[in-house]
Amino acid sequence: MLFNSYLFLFLFLPLALAGYYLCGALSTRIAAAWLCVVSLVFYGWWNPQFVVLLAGSIAFNYTVGLALLSAKSRPRTQRWVLVGGITANLSVLFRFKYLAASMQFLAQIGLTAHGVDDVILPLGVSFFTFTQIGFLLDCKAGTVRERGLISYIQFVTFFPHLVAGPILHHREMMPQFAEPKTYRFNAENMSVGGTLFVIGLAKKVLLADNIAPLAEHGFAAPGQLQFAGAWVTVLAYALQLYFDFSGYSDMAMGLAKMFGVRFPMNFNSPYKALNIIDFWQRWHMTLTRYLTLYLYNPVAMSVSRRRAVRGLPIGRKAAATPGGFMAMIAWPTTFTMGLAGIWHGAGWQFLIFGLLHALYLSINHAWRVFHPPRKNEAPGRFAWASKAGSLLLTFGAVLLAQVFFRAASVPDALRVISATFGLHGFEHLEVFPFAASYDGLLQTYGFADVLRMGIERWSQPLGIALLLLIVWCAPNSNEILGRFSPSLERPLESASRLLHWRPSAAWGFATLVLLSWALINLHKEARFLYFQF
Repeated sequence: MLFNSYLFLFLFLPLALAGYYLCGALSTRIAAAWLCVVSLVFYGWWNPQFVVLLAGSIAFNYTVGLALLSAKSRPRTQRWVLVGGITANLSVLFRFKYLAASMQFLAQIGLTAHGVDDVILPLGVSFFTFTQIGFLLDCKAGTVRERGLISYIQFVTFFPHLVAGPILHHREMMPQFAEPKTYRFNAENMSVGGTLFVIGLAKKVLLADNIAPLAEHGFAAPGQLQFAGAWVTVLAYALQLYFDFSGYSDMAMGLAKMFGVRFPMNFNSPYKALNIIDFWQRWHMTLTRYLTLYLYNPVAMSVSRRRAVRGLPIGRKAAATPGGFMAMIAWPTTFTMGLAGIWHGAGWQFLIFGLLHALYLSINHAWRVFHPPRKNEAPGRFAWASKAGSLLLTFGAVLLAQVFFRAASVPDALRVISATFGLHGFEHLEVFPFAASYDGLLQTYGFADVLRMGIERWSQPLGIALLLLIVWCAPNSNEILGRFSPSLERPLESASRLLHWRPSAAWGFATLVLLSWALINLHKEARFLYFQF
């Protein structure tokens, strides 16, 4: 079942909300149980067998979590329980996501006789596995307070985040689920959540799905691309991914708000980033938080401890030396982003995607460490040019990595990249089709027809330019909602007062028009791109 389907919009969601608040009027525990049931129905709609895997994962991790909490006074036992729990989770993830690709690779290099047939990847397996590994680590750290089974099932299965995030922390969700007011109907929650959901639906249906064919056509035949076609393909995919993930993030947050719950922000205009560090603080923000907390920080601390044992300097001054920077910043970054790349998929192209971002981040950190800004530096007359250059440089680096992220293989990615440099030739571009000159065209056709033909010929670059204008100049949905934003973090309001959302008849009418437009164009149920991860 997809958020952008008639079944979800007109049957599942109304029933889920009605049952939730009717149960909430009777008992919070009944409402919580109802939410667990409808979430499992939502997840099992694709394949009921997936529910068995999810239920088994929940039972296992809940049991391991209780064991970790009970072994609080026995650190050695607690450590082995944690290692066993994480190993079991990663083994399940490897079985479904990486085993077939690994065996196929070993067969190709002659180490095994044959590969393993591909298996159906359970939707959201990476997200609910990472969520529960985080829960186990929180149990080990002693930050988990709520131990109820229903509460834990509710935390893991809550359907707005189950399939594609955001990746939630137990400590930020359980206090909300424990509040009785969460289960009481609130008109503002419905209004704010509904508005955000509609904005997200429009991004998915009207923008992402409409630009998707350009990207799919190009990546389906990368060897046939020339200069202009390659750039259209690369930019179209960047915009498809942007509006697809942005739309999903808005819809997930809006749905959660309808149920009285606030999610952490997961998407904050990442293409407006002026450097790659800022980009990862805006793109898939909960994944960045997760990777920093559970991968980067432990590796960096381990490096610091080993350096301290060996009598080597640690801290900021040590990081400002070439050797210290490579050991204390570049290596943890490379390890973290390499695993982040592999998390997205089993192909070499995903590893290269992660390592490219590791290189970008290391260069960005090195610039900050070895070239810090002077205190008396003024912005200057051409600060806007500097910002524009930083934005375009960051965007270009992101585009390069995204080619590997989307391509079916490394050779396909290299074909697309080489085409963007003109190595496969240039198309012969005419402003108008079948016309030798503009004057000759006007003698045969009227001005309106000439204009129409010109727009048709340049519809692709014009469409891409318009979407880039929206990406770089328009406020995001959380800025539009401003102080009404349902995120746990409060974003700034839009600079334009005309775009400040408020509960009014005018905004209600505008939301209804946008919803109608999206529903009219909802011709097919297109999956969100992050569902494959």
